[in-house]
Amino acid sequence: MTQAGREVESRSVYARRAWFVAGITLAALVAAAAFRSSTGVLMEPIEREFGWSRATTSGAVSLNLVLYGLIAPFAAALLERYGPRRVVSISLAIVGVASAATTVMTAPWQLWLLWGVVIGLSTGSMALVLGAIIANRWFVARRGLVTGLFSGASATGQLIFLPAIAATATSYGWRWAAAIVAALALVTMALVALFIRDRPQDAGLIPYGAVPGSPDAAPAPPPSVSPVVAAIAVLRSASRTWTFWALMLTFFVCGWSTNGLVQTHFIPAAHDHGMPATTAAGLLALVGIFDLVGTIASGWLTDRVDPRLLLVGYYGLRGASLFTVNAFLAPSVEPGMWVFIVFYGLDWVATVPPTVALCRSHFGLNDSGIVFGWTYAAHMVGAGLGASFAGWIRTVDGTYRTAWASAGVLCLIAAFIALTIPRRPAADPDAPPAPPSPPHPHELDDAEEMAFT
Repeated sequence: MTQAGREVESRSVYARRAWFVAGITLAALVAAAAFRSSTGVLMEPIEREFGWSRATTSGAVSLNLVLYGLIAPFAAALLERYGPRRVVSISLAIVGVASAATTVMTAPWQLWLLWGVVIGLSTGSMALVLGAIIANRWFVARRGLVTGLFSGASATGQLIFLPAIAATATSYGWRWAAAIVAALALVTMALVALFIRDRPQDAGLIPYGAVPGSPDAAPAPPPSVSPVVAAIAVLRSASRTWTFWALMLTFFVCGWSTNGLVQTHFIPAAHDHGMPATTAAGLLALVGIFDLVGTIASGWLTDRVDPRLLLVGYYGLRGASLFTVNAFLAPSVEPGMWVFIVFYGLDWVATVPPTVALCRSHFGLNDSGIVFGWTYAAHMVGAGLGASFAGWIRTVDGTYRTAWASAGVLCLIAAFIALTIPRRPAADPDAPPAPPSPPHPHELDDAEEMAFT
C-alpha cells in the first residue's frame, strides 16, 4: 500500500472511532435527559397521590435544575482530571439507583432529596460540559457539528422517551415510568464503561481532522490540581472579561425560558386549558424533533457565521414567540400552537453551539470546557429560578400568563446583551491578546493549594 493509501486508511479509522465515541456520549446525554424531561409528566400524578402542592413539586424540580447547573464547572474539571469514562459511569449508576428509589418515597423531603439533590448532582456531571469536552478531545474537523449533535441530546431524550413515559404514567402509574428511566440509566452505564475511552490517544489514535505531529494531535496533560482549584482558577481569570459575564447572562435567560419554563410547566399549563397530558407530552416531544434539527443546523452555521449574530437572532425570535403561547393554549391543538412548537423546537438549544464556540475563541481550548461549565451553571440557575417563578405565579394567579410574558422580555434583553460581546475572529492578526490564563499548578501558593485540596 502506498503512503497516500495508508494516510487515507488512518483518517478513516480516526473518523470511525471518533464518531463511535460521539454516539455513546450521545446515548449518555439522552439517558440523563430522559429523567429530566419526565418531571413535567410526573408532577401531577405525584401531586394527586400524595396531596402535595405545585409549589412542593416544582420546588424539587428547581433544586434539581440549580444543582444540575452549579455542579457543571466542577464536573468539567472532574472530567478533565479523571476522564469521561469513570465520571459518567458512576453518575449513570447513581441516576439509575435514585430513579428506582423514587418509587418507594412517601414524604416531600424524599422527593427533594432524590429528585433535587441526588439526581440533580448526578445528571449535572453529564451536562453539556461532557459534550463540549468530548468534542474538543476527539474532533478537530466538524467540531461545531458535533457540538450541535450533543446539544440536541436533551431533545432526543424527549423525542424518544417523553411520550412513552406519559403513556406509562397514565396507564400503569408514575412508578413504572420512573422505573423506565432507572433501567435506561443502568444500560447506558454499561455501554459507557465498555466502549468509551477518555482520549483518542488512549486507543492509539489522534483526533478526527488533526494532522499527525501537530499540536492538535498531542493530548493535553491532565490537570495536576484538584477539580475545585482548577474550576475556581479559571473562574477567577475569565470573570475579568465582559465576554464571560455576557455569556453567563444570556445563558441564564436561555435556561429560564427552556428547561425552567417550557420543559417543566408546558404540560401542566396545557392541562390548565383542558388539553390531555398525553397530548401535551406529544407536543413537547415534537419540540424535541425540531430541536434536534435546529441544533444540528446551528452547529453547521456556527462553523460559518459569527456566533454573536446567531445568538442575537435566536434570543430575539424566542422572546417574540413567548408572547404568543398563552393565546394558543386550548383543549385541542390550534394551528397557532403548531407554529409555536415548530419554531420553539428549532430554537430550543440552538444557542449552545455558538456559546461553546465563543468560549473556545475567547478563552482557549484548554480552559473553554470549564468556562462553558460556569456558563452552563448560570443556565441551570436560570432554569431553577424560572421553574420556581412560574410555579409561584401559577399558585398566586391561577394562570401562567405572566410567566410567559416575563420570559419573553428576558429573551429580548438577552438578544441585546449578545450583541455587546466583542468580536474575536481567529484569523485576525489585530485582535487583542487573549485574557490571561489561570495560574499553572506551580504558580499556586501552598496555602491556596491546601485550602482547596
